Amino acid sequence: MPPPPESVAVELEKLRGTMAEGFARVDGSLALLVQRGDQTDRQLTDHDQRLDALERARWPLPSVAALVAVLGLALSVWQFATTP
Repeated sequence: MPPPPESVAVELEKLRGTMAEGFARVDGSLALLVQRGDQTDRQLTDHDQRLDALERARWPLPSVAALVAVLGLALSVWQFATTP
């Protein structure tokens, strides 16, 4: 004996509600993942900018070190040459 049409309609309505609830939960989870991805992108951009600033600020250090070394060498040669 087939189930009465009313019970089938009720069960289909329950199934529709369950599916809508599941889709809403998945939709919320996806929105959260998108938000976290955007935050990660902003953090990476910020870190890239900070790293670039550090690299630009660091470039004179090797040049200054080489200049000090050359001046030290020149001073040593000058002292050696002027020592009687």
